[in-house]
Amino acid sequence: MQSMLKYSAFALSLGLLTCFCQGEDWSQWRGPNRDAKSSETGLGSTWPSGGPKLLWQAKDLGAGFSTPSSTGGLAYLITNVGMETEQIVCLDMKNGETKWKTKIGAVGANQGPQYPGSRSTPTIDNGRVYALSSDGDLVCVEAASGTVVWSKNLRKEFDGAPGMWAYTESPLIDGDALICSPGGKSATVVSLNKKDGSVRWKSALPEADAASYSSPVIANIHGVKQYVFFLGKGVAGIKADNGDYLWRFTKTSDAQANVQTPVVKDSFVYTGASRVGGGLAQVVAGTKEAKEVYFDKTLPTGMGGAVLVGDYLYGSSGAVFMCVEYATGKVKWQDRSIGASSVCYADGKLFLHGDNNEIAMVAASPDGYKELGRATPPNAPDRGKSKAWTYPAIVDGKLVIHDSGCVWCYDLRG
Repeated sequence: MQSMLKYSAFALSLGLLTCFCQGEDWSQWRGPNRDAKSSETGLGSTWPSGGPKLLWQAKDLGAGFSTPSSTGGLAYLITNVGMETEQIVCLDMKNGETKWKTKIGAVGANQGPQYPGSRSTPTIDNGRVYALSSDGDLVCVEAASGTVVWSKNLRKEFDGAPGMWAYTESPLIDGDALICSPGGKSATVVSLNKKDGSVRWKSALPEADAASYSSPVIANIHGVKQYVFFLGKGVAGIKADNGDYLWRFTKTSDAQANVQTPVVKDSFVYTGASRVGGGLAQVVAGTKEAKEVYFDKTLPTGMGGAVLVGDYLYGSSGAVFMCVEYATGKVKWQDRSIGASSVCYADGKLFLHGDNNEIAMVAASPDGYKELGRATPPNAPDRGKSKAWTYPAIVDGKLVIHDSGCVWCYDLRG
Protein backbone atom coordinates (compact mmCIF):
# COMPACT_ATOMS: atom_id res chain seq x y z
CA MET A 1 0.00 0.00 0.00
CA GLN A 2 2.83 2.38 0.93
CA SER A 3 4.58 1.76 -2.39
CA MET A 4 1.34 2.48 -4.25
CA LEU A 5 0.96 5.79 -2.40
CA LYS A 6 4.54 6.74 -3.27
CA TYR A 7 3.93 5.86 -6.92
CA SER A 8 0.70 7.91 -6.96
CA ALA A 9 2.46 10.91 -5.43
CA PHE A 10 5.26 10.62 -8.00
CA ALA A 11 2.78 10.38 -10.88
CA LEU A 12 0.86 13.40 -9.58
CA SER A 13 4.03 15.48 -9.24
CA LEU A 14 5.11 14.49 -12.74
CA GLY A 15 1.70 15.51 -14.10
CA LEU A 16 1.91 18.87 -12.33
CA LEU A 17 5.39 19.40 -13.69
CA THR A 18 4.19 18.62 -17.20
CA CYS A 19 1.35 21.17 -16.90
CA PHE A 20 3.67 23.74 -15.36
CA CYS A 21 6.22 23.53 -18.16
CA GLN A 22 3.87 23.21 -21.12
CA GLY A 23 4.95 25.65 -23.80
CA GLU A 24 3.12 27.44 -26.57
CA ASP A 25 4.00 28.33 -30.14
CA TRP A 26 4.13 31.87 -31.53
CA SER A 27 3.01 30.95 -35.01
CA GLN A 28 2.22 34.38 -36.45
CA TRP A 29 2.32 38.14 -36.01
CA ARG A 30 1.67 39.07 -32.34
CA GLY A 31 1.24 35.48 -31.27
CA PRO A 32 -1.42 32.74 -31.40
CA ASN A 33 -4.39 35.14 -31.55
CA ARG A 34 -2.71 38.28 -32.92
CA ASP A 35 -3.28 40.06 -29.61
CA ALA A 36 0.35 39.98 -28.35
CA LYS A 37 -0.57 37.55 -25.57
CA SER A 38 0.72 34.10 -24.66
CA SER A 39 -1.03 31.70 -22.28
CA GLU A 40 2.28 30.35 -20.98
CA THR A 41 2.86 30.18 -17.24
CA GLY A 42 5.77 29.31 -14.98
CA LEU A 43 7.94 32.16 -16.21
CA GLY A 44 10.40 33.67 -13.75
CA SER A 45 9.12 36.50 -11.55
CA THR A 46 12.33 38.57 -11.73
CA TRP A 47 15.53 38.73 -13.76
CA PRO A 48 19.06 38.73 -12.37
CA SER A 49 21.17 41.86 -12.93
CA GLY A 50 22.47 40.65 -16.30
CA GLY A 51 19.04 39.63 -17.55
CA PRO A 52 17.63 36.14 -18.18
CA LYS A 53 19.93 33.34 -19.31
CA LEU A 54 20.94 33.72 -22.95
CA LEU A 55 20.56 30.33 -24.62
CA TRP A 56 21.97 31.31 -28.00
CA GLN A 57 22.54 34.13 -30.47
CA ALA A 58 22.36 33.78 -34.25
CA LYS A 59 24.27 36.32 -36.34
CA ASP A 60 24.66 37.49 -39.95
CA LEU A 61 21.16 36.47 -41.01
CA GLY A 62 20.63 39.49 -43.27
CA ALA A 63 19.11 42.93 -42.75
CA GLY A 64 15.51 43.99 -42.16
CA PHE A 65 12.83 44.45 -39.54
CA SER A 66 10.89 41.15 -39.49
CA THR A 67 9.65 39.74 -36.17
CA PRO A 68 10.27 35.99 -35.78
CA SER A 69 7.48 33.43 -35.55
CA SER A 70 7.99 29.89 -34.28
CA THR A 71 6.37 26.47 -34.09
CA GLY A 72 7.54 22.86 -34.00
CA GLY A 73 11.01 23.72 -32.70
CA LEU A 74 11.78 26.02 -35.64
CA ALA A 75 11.75 29.82 -35.95
CA TYR A 76 11.14 31.81 -39.13
CA LEU A 77 11.82 35.39 -40.13
CA ILE A 78 12.29 37.41 -43.32
CA THR A 79 15.60 39.12 -44.01
CA ASN A 80 17.13 40.87 -47.00
CA VAL A 81 20.56 40.78 -48.60
CA GLY A 82 21.07 44.08 -50.39
CA MET A 83 18.13 45.28 -52.47
CA GLU A 84 17.81 42.22 -54.69
CA THR A 85 16.98 39.46 -52.25
CA GLU A 86 14.35 39.05 -49.58
CA GLN A 87 14.36 35.59 -48.05
CA ILE A 88 12.68 33.43 -45.45
CA VAL A 89 15.25 32.15 -42.96
CA CYS A 90 14.50 29.07 -40.84
CA LEU A 91 16.37 28.59 -37.53
CA ASP A 92 16.62 25.67 -35.14
CA MET A 93 15.21 26.79 -31.78
CA LYS A 94 17.63 24.49 -29.93
CA ASN A 95 20.76 26.34 -30.99
CA GLY A 96 19.94 29.05 -33.54
CA GLU A 97 21.51 27.21 -36.46
CA THR A 98 20.15 28.04 -39.91
CA LYS A 99 18.17 25.13 -41.35
CA TRP A 100 17.32 26.67 -44.74
CA LYS A 101 16.87 29.93 -46.65
CA THR A 102 14.41 30.57 -49.51
CA LYS A 103 14.38 33.68 -51.69
CA ILE A 104 10.90 35.13 -52.09
CA GLY A 105 11.54 38.37 -53.99
CA ALA A 106 13.31 41.71 -53.95
CA VAL A 107 13.14 44.68 -51.61
CA GLY A 108 10.15 46.89 -52.41
CA ALA A 109 10.98 49.04 -55.42
CA ASN A 110 8.61 51.82 -54.38
CA GLN A 111 10.09 52.37 -50.93
CA GLY A 112 11.22 55.81 -49.80
CA PRO A 113 14.88 56.40 -49.02
CA GLN A 114 14.45 55.65 -45.31
CA TYR A 115 15.17 52.17 -43.98
CA PRO A 116 14.56 49.88 -46.96
CA GLY A 117 14.37 46.19 -46.11
CA SER A 118 12.19 43.25 -45.18
CA ARG A 119 9.18 44.04 -43.01
CA SER A 120 6.58 41.40 -42.30
CA THR A 121 6.35 38.33 -40.07
CA PRO A 122 5.85 34.84 -41.56
CA THR A 123 2.66 32.97 -40.67
CA ILE A 124 2.95 29.24 -39.95
CA ASP A 125 -0.03 26.95 -40.50
CA ASN A 126 -0.35 23.20 -40.92
CA GLY A 127 3.21 22.56 -42.08
CA ARG A 128 3.45 25.57 -44.37
CA VAL A 129 4.85 29.08 -44.06
CA TYR A 130 3.13 32.10 -45.64
CA ALA A 131 5.15 35.26 -46.12
CA LEU A 132 4.92 38.63 -47.87
CA SER A 133 7.95 40.48 -49.19
CA SER A 134 8.13 44.27 -49.07
CA ASP A 135 7.71 44.27 -52.87
CA GLY A 136 4.41 42.37 -52.63
CA ASP A 137 5.61 38.82 -53.33
CA LEU A 138 3.22 36.57 -51.43
CA VAL A 139 4.56 33.02 -51.08
CA CYS A 140 3.67 29.70 -49.53
CA VAL A 141 6.55 27.34 -48.73
CA GLU A 142 6.95 24.01 -46.96
CA ALA A 143 7.88 24.67 -43.33
CA ALA A 144 10.33 21.77 -43.12
CA SER A 145 12.29 22.45 -46.31
CA GLY A 146 11.50 25.93 -47.65
CA THR A 147 10.30 24.47 -50.96
CA VAL A 148 7.95 26.92 -52.69
CA VAL A 149 4.37 25.65 -53.09
CA TRP A 150 2.88 28.75 -54.77
CA SER A 151 3.54 32.46 -55.13
CA LYS A 152 2.01 35.62 -56.59
CA ASN A 153 2.74 39.35 -56.56
CA LEU A 154 0.10 41.65 -55.06
CA ARG A 155 1.07 44.66 -57.16
CA LYS A 156 1.02 42.78 -60.45
CA GLU A 157 -1.96 40.46 -59.95
CA PHE A 158 -4.27 42.81 -58.04
CA ASP A 159 -3.02 46.21 -59.17
CA GLY A 160 -1.99 46.66 -55.55
CA ALA A 161 -1.18 50.03 -53.99
CA PRO A 162 1.26 49.83 -51.06
CA GLY A 163 2.23 52.82 -48.95
CA MET A 164 5.43 54.86 -49.06
CA TRP A 165 7.40 52.20 -47.16
CA ALA A 166 6.13 49.29 -49.26
CA TYR A 167 4.34 46.18 -47.97
CA THR A 168 4.62 45.44 -44.26
CA GLU A 169 1.52 43.36 -43.55
CA SER A 170 1.76 39.85 -42.11
CA PRO A 171 -0.66 37.43 -43.84
CA LEU A 172 -3.63 36.18 -41.82
CA ILE A 173 -4.72 32.53 -42.08
CA ASP A 174 -8.35 31.81 -41.19
CA GLY A 175 -9.33 28.20 -41.84
CA ASP A 176 -8.72 27.59 -45.55
CA ALA A 177 -8.43 31.31 -46.31
CA LEU A 178 -5.44 33.63 -46.51
CA ILE A 179 -6.40 37.27 -45.89
CA CYS A 180 -4.28 40.26 -46.92
CA SER A 181 -4.63 43.77 -48.33
CA PRO A 182 -3.03 44.53 -51.72
CA GLY A 183 -4.57 48.02 -51.54
CA GLY A 184 -5.93 49.95 -54.51
CA LYS A 185 -9.24 50.38 -56.28
CA SER A 186 -10.19 46.86 -57.34
CA ALA A 187 -8.84 44.63 -54.57
CA THR A 188 -8.24 46.62 -51.42
CA VAL A 189 -8.58 43.38 -49.46
CA VAL A 190 -8.51 39.81 -50.82
CA SER A 191 -9.26 36.33 -49.55
CA LEU A 192 -7.24 33.58 -51.20
CA ASN A 193 -7.29 29.81 -50.95
CA LYS A 194 -4.29 29.06 -48.75
CA LYS A 195 -3.65 25.76 -50.56
CA ASP A 196 -2.99 27.19 -54.03
CA GLY A 197 -3.37 31.00 -53.86
CA SER A 198 -6.55 31.09 -55.95
CA VAL A 199 -8.98 33.96 -55.33
CA ARG A 200 -11.96 33.37 -53.03
CA TRP A 201 -13.17 36.99 -53.05
CA LYS A 202 -11.94 40.53 -53.67
CA SER A 203 -13.17 43.54 -51.74
CA ALA A 204 -13.07 47.09 -53.10
CA LEU A 205 -13.86 49.69 -50.45
CA PRO A 206 -16.15 52.63 -51.32
CA GLU A 207 -13.11 54.93 -51.29
CA ALA A 208 -9.96 53.52 -52.88
CA ASP A 209 -7.53 52.78 -50.07
CA ALA A 210 -3.83 51.99 -49.99
CA ALA A 211 -2.41 49.14 -47.96
CA SER A 212 -1.03 50.33 -44.63
CA TYR A 213 1.70 49.01 -42.34
CA SER A 214 -0.73 47.27 -40.01
CA SER A 215 -1.96 43.66 -40.02
CA PRO A 216 -5.59 42.48 -39.73
CA VAL A 217 -7.29 40.63 -36.89
CA ILE A 218 -10.37 38.40 -36.73
CA ALA A 219 -13.35 39.74 -34.77
CA ASN A 220 -16.98 38.87 -34.08
CA ILE A 221 -18.92 42.11 -33.72
CA HIS A 222 -22.70 42.08 -33.27
CA GLY A 223 -22.70 38.43 -34.30
CA VAL A 224 -20.90 39.10 -37.60
CA LYS A 225 -17.51 37.49 -38.22
CA GLN A 226 -15.22 40.05 -39.81
CA TYR A 227 -11.65 41.12 -40.45
CA VAL A 228 -10.59 44.41 -38.90
CA PHE A 229 -7.96 46.33 -40.90
CA PHE A 230 -6.16 49.57 -40.13
CA LEU A 231 -5.81 50.67 -43.76
CA GLY A 232 -4.33 53.80 -45.29
CA LYS A 233 -7.47 55.88 -44.66
CA GLY A 234 -8.51 54.39 -41.34
CA VAL A 235 -9.93 51.35 -39.56
CA ALA A 236 -12.40 49.20 -41.49
CA GLY A 237 -14.45 46.06 -40.95
CA ILE A 238 -14.74 43.56 -43.82
CA LYS A 239 -17.24 40.69 -43.68
CA ALA A 240 -15.37 37.40 -43.51
CA ASP A 241 -17.48 35.21 -45.76
CA ASN A 242 -17.79 37.47 -48.80
CA GLY A 243 -15.66 40.61 -48.38
CA ASP A 244 -18.53 43.06 -47.94
CA TYR A 245 -17.56 46.45 -46.53
CA LEU A 246 -19.16 46.89 -43.07
CA TRP A 247 -17.89 50.04 -41.33
CA ARG A 248 -15.05 52.53 -41.01
CA PHE A 249 -13.43 54.86 -38.42
CA THR A 250 -11.00 57.58 -39.52
CA LYS A 251 -10.24 59.69 -36.42
CA THR A 252 -7.01 57.84 -35.53
CA SER A 253 -5.69 57.65 -39.09
CA ASP A 254 -2.38 59.14 -40.22
CA ALA A 255 -2.17 59.93 -43.94
CA GLN A 256 1.33 58.40 -44.11
CA ALA A 257 1.78 55.76 -41.41
CA ASN A 258 -0.96 53.63 -39.87
CA VAL A 259 1.06 50.94 -38.12
CA GLN A 260 -0.68 49.66 -35.00
CA THR A 261 -2.61 46.41 -35.05
CA PRO A 262 -6.23 47.04 -33.94
CA VAL A 263 -7.11 45.94 -30.39
CA VAL A 264 -10.70 44.64 -30.42
CA LYS A 265 -12.98 43.83 -27.47
CA ASP A 266 -16.67 43.15 -28.06
CA SER A 267 -17.86 46.01 -30.34
CA PHE A 268 -14.98 48.33 -29.41
CA VAL A 269 -11.79 48.89 -31.44
CA TYR A 270 -8.67 50.75 -30.28
CA THR A 271 -6.12 52.17 -32.74
CA GLY A 272 -3.54 54.93 -32.77
CA ALA A 273 -1.00 56.68 -34.98
CA SER A 274 1.99 58.54 -33.58
CA ARG A 275 1.45 61.87 -35.35
CA VAL A 276 -2.31 61.88 -34.74
CA GLY A 277 -3.32 60.24 -31.47
CA GLY A 278 -5.05 57.16 -30.09
CA GLY A 279 -8.67 56.41 -29.44
CA LEU A 280 -11.49 53.96 -29.02
CA ALA A 281 -14.34 53.49 -31.49
CA GLN A 282 -17.58 51.59 -31.02
CA VAL A 283 -19.07 49.75 -33.97
CA VAL A 284 -22.80 50.45 -34.05
CA ALA A 285 -24.99 47.78 -35.66
CA GLY A 286 -26.48 48.85 -38.96
CA THR A 287 -24.27 51.90 -39.50
CA LYS A 288 -21.22 52.41 -41.72
CA GLU A 289 -19.45 54.86 -39.40
CA ALA A 290 -18.11 53.70 -36.05
CA LYS A 291 -18.77 56.00 -33.09
CA GLU A 292 -15.94 57.76 -31.26
CA VAL A 293 -15.79 56.83 -27.55
CA TYR A 294 -12.63 58.80 -26.70
CA PHE A 295 -9.57 60.22 -28.42
CA ASP A 296 -6.38 61.87 -27.19
CA LYS A 297 -3.02 62.69 -28.75
CA THR A 298 -1.14 61.37 -25.72
CA LEU A 299 -2.60 57.83 -25.64
CA PRO A 300 -0.63 54.78 -26.90
CA THR A 301 0.24 55.32 -30.55
CA GLY A 302 3.70 53.75 -30.86
CA MET A 303 4.75 51.43 -33.68
CA GLY A 304 5.35 48.78 -31.01
CA GLY A 305 1.61 48.22 -30.64
CA ALA A 306 -0.58 47.85 -27.56
CA VAL A 307 -1.79 44.85 -25.57
CA LEU A 308 -5.07 44.54 -23.65
CA VAL A 309 -4.79 42.67 -20.33
CA GLY A 310 -8.09 42.48 -18.51
CA ASP A 311 -9.56 46.00 -18.51
CA TYR A 312 -6.27 47.79 -19.18
CA LEU A 313 -4.30 48.67 -22.30
CA TYR A 314 -0.50 48.85 -22.22
CA GLY A 315 1.63 50.53 -24.86
CA SER A 316 4.00 53.36 -25.78
CA SER A 317 3.33 56.98 -26.60
CA GLY A 318 6.53 58.52 -27.83
CA ALA A 319 9.25 57.55 -25.34
CA VAL A 320 6.75 56.88 -22.53
CA PHE A 321 5.24 53.49 -21.66
CA MET A 322 1.77 53.67 -20.12
CA CYS A 323 -1.25 51.87 -18.72
CA VAL A 324 -4.69 53.07 -19.82
CA GLU A 325 -8.18 52.01 -18.83
CA TYR A 326 -9.50 50.56 -22.09
CA ALA A 327 -13.15 51.58 -21.63
CA THR A 328 -12.51 55.22 -20.70
CA GLY A 329 -9.03 56.20 -21.91
CA LYS A 330 -8.04 57.23 -18.37
CA VAL A 331 -4.27 56.99 -17.87
CA LYS A 332 -3.47 54.90 -14.78
CA TRP A 333 0.31 55.39 -14.91
CA GLN A 334 3.16 56.24 -17.24
CA ASP A 335 6.91 55.75 -17.10
CA ARG A 336 9.85 56.38 -19.42
CA SER A 337 10.89 52.75 -18.89
CA ILE A 338 13.26 51.76 -21.73
CA GLY A 339 11.79 54.36 -24.06
CA ALA A 340 9.70 53.70 -27.15
CA SER A 341 9.17 49.95 -27.32
CA SER A 342 7.13 47.05 -28.64
CA VAL A 343 5.28 44.83 -26.20
CA CYS A 344 3.84 41.38 -25.56
CA TYR A 345 2.32 39.69 -22.50
CA ALA A 346 2.58 36.36 -20.66
CA ASP A 347 2.09 35.06 -17.12
CA GLY A 348 1.13 38.39 -15.54
CA LYS A 349 4.08 40.21 -17.08
CA LEU A 350 4.79 42.54 -20.00
CA PHE A 351 7.88 41.98 -22.13
CA LEU A 352 9.27 45.04 -23.85
CA HIS A 353 11.75 45.40 -26.70
CA GLY A 354 12.95 48.98 -26.92
CA ASP A 355 13.87 50.95 -30.01
CA ASN A 356 17.35 51.02 -28.44
CA ASN A 357 17.36 47.18 -28.38
CA GLU A 358 17.08 46.96 -24.59
CA ILE A 359 14.64 44.43 -23.19
CA ALA A 360 12.60 44.68 -19.98
CA MET A 361 10.05 42.71 -17.98
CA VAL A 362 7.33 44.76 -16.27
CA ALA A 363 4.43 43.75 -14.02
CA ALA A 364 1.10 43.91 -15.86
CA SER A 365 -0.75 45.88 -13.21
CA PRO A 366 -2.75 49.13 -13.23
CA ASP A 367 -1.41 49.95 -9.76
CA GLY A 368 1.87 51.41 -11.00
CA TYR A 369 4.98 50.79 -13.05
CA LYS A 370 7.04 47.96 -11.56
CA GLU A 371 10.09 46.83 -13.48
CA LEU A 372 11.06 43.21 -12.82
CA GLY A 373 14.20 43.11 -14.95
CA ARG A 374 16.15 44.85 -17.68
CA ALA A 375 18.96 43.76 -20.02
CA THR A 376 20.78 44.66 -23.23
CA PRO A 377 21.28 41.86 -25.78
CA PRO A 378 25.05 41.39 -26.24
CA ASN A 379 27.09 41.69 -29.43
CA ALA A 380 24.43 43.70 -31.24
CA PRO A 381 25.16 44.71 -34.85
CA ASP A 382 25.51 48.27 -36.07
CA ARG A 383 22.07 49.17 -37.39
CA GLY A 384 23.02 52.65 -38.57
CA LYS A 385 20.30 55.27 -38.10
CA SER A 386 17.44 52.78 -37.91
CA LYS A 387 15.86 51.58 -34.66
CA ALA A 388 15.21 48.15 -33.16
CA TRP A 389 11.58 48.08 -34.31
CA THR A 390 10.95 44.33 -34.18
CA TYR A 391 8.45 42.89 -31.70
CA PRO A 392 9.33 40.37 -28.95
CA ALA A 393 8.00 36.81 -29.19
CA ILE A 394 7.38 34.22 -26.44
CA VAL A 395 7.98 30.62 -27.52
CA ASP A 396 7.94 27.61 -25.18
CA GLY A 397 9.26 29.54 -22.19
CA LYS A 398 11.73 31.54 -24.26
CA LEU A 399 11.95 35.20 -25.23
CA VAL A 400 13.02 35.67 -28.86
CA ILE A 401 14.38 39.03 -30.00
CA HIS A 402 15.50 40.12 -33.47
CA ASP A 403 17.48 43.19 -34.48
CA SER A 404 19.31 43.84 -37.75
CA GLY A 405 20.11 40.26 -38.65
CA CYS A 406 20.78 38.98 -35.12
CA VAL A 407 18.41 36.81 -33.10
CA TRP A 408 18.73 36.28 -29.34
CA CYS A 409 16.94 33.49 -27.48
CA TYR A 410 16.52 33.84 -23.68
CA ASP A 411 15.31 31.34 -21.09
CA LEU A 412 12.36 32.87 -19.22
CA ARG A 413 11.75 29.88 -16.94
CA GLY A 414 15.14 30.19 -15.28
